[in-house]
Amino acid sequence: MSTIDDLAQLGTATWLDDLSRQRLESGNLEEIIDSKSIVGVTTNPAIFATAMSQGTAYDADIAKLRDAGADVDSAVYSLAIDDVRNACDLFAEVYTSTQGRDGRVSIEVDPRISDDADATLKQARELWQQVDRPNLLIKIPATTGSLPAITDALAEGISVNVTLIFSVERYAEVIDAFKEGVRRAEDNGLDVRSIHSVASFFVSRLDTEVDKRLEAIGSDEALALRGEAGVANAQRAYALFQKELAEAEDVPQGTNPQRPLWASTGVKNPDYPATLYVSELAGPDTVNTMPESTIDAVLESDSLHGDTLSNSADEANETFAALEKVGIDFPDVFAQLEREGVDKFVAAWEELLESMAARLK
Repeated sequence: MSTIDDLAQLGTATWLDDLSRQRLESGNLEEIIDSKSIVGVTTNPAIFATAMSQGTAYDADIAKLRDAGADVDSAVYSLAIDDVRNACDLFAEVYTSTQGRDGRVSIEVDPRISDDADATLKQARELWQQVDRPNLLIKIPATTGSLPAITDALAEGISVNVTLIFSVERYAEVIDAFKEGVRRAEDNGLDVRSIHSVASFFVSRLDTEVDKRLEAIGSDEALALRGEAGVANAQRAYALFQKELAEAEDVPQGTNPQRPLWASTGVKNPDYPATLYVSELAGPDTVNTMPESTIDAVLESDSLHGDTLSNSADEANETFAALEKVGIDFPDVFAQLEREGVDKFVAAWEELLESMAARLK
């Protein structure tokens, strides 16, 4: 039993936050599944931008796409879809053995259309059909513009990874979108037991922004609260999950609860323990998607100390109250982080498109 196995016993599934052609073709991803107890993969535009701009693993397929006259956008998605489909196949056994909870691989819609629900739904349908694997998750951002697309996708039987969630208030809207989606799916005659969803909270980015503001305030009280916001925010979100989804009665019978997923769990501040966003966010019905460096840190540590989510709400609320008391404006923080989150993915995507355009020439 490894620490990752111990984490699974507490109820937290570990997914790898990375994917590339090199990982697939070298056997690295298969080895990680076997040796590190990894039961899923998430991707995002920045991950694919890095993967496709380095090495030679994609050269042969890019040459074929060039000869076929493919445009830049279709070329990028063709490569990404192949990687995601192959990863889905590697996780097929995990998917079956966990009745669909895990063995999941995510692919994200174009971040440039995050404010256009119709365009987001259209692309979600296309990706779902093109990858054509039951263990796929379509990543849709939790922006105001995309919330209707989340509901509509679920209503059509598409499993969804709702991403870029920062605030508990926005998470409440995501829960409403999920519930409405599965209710409509049942009305559409679909088997809701085949629909799965996760809600991805970005953790370390919150600490980075709040810590910066605490240091600007500069008081002893403010400085003592550095590194507290990310975990407390996730714990507050988990309390809402327990209330609204863990045993929800306002969804069809057989509905799979939309599990909270802790994302951005690699620490940004080297002064913090590498396993901070793992050991402090362990508990039933959750997922933690980690970069491989964080996975290795967890495997090498003995930092787990039981379920740190189920009874954490009171202390988390006290932490938030203390942060607000010293001057942290959370509505402003969350609005800024959402804007920056979309902008970062758009920038990564556009950089990838520019690189791909050059290679197609």
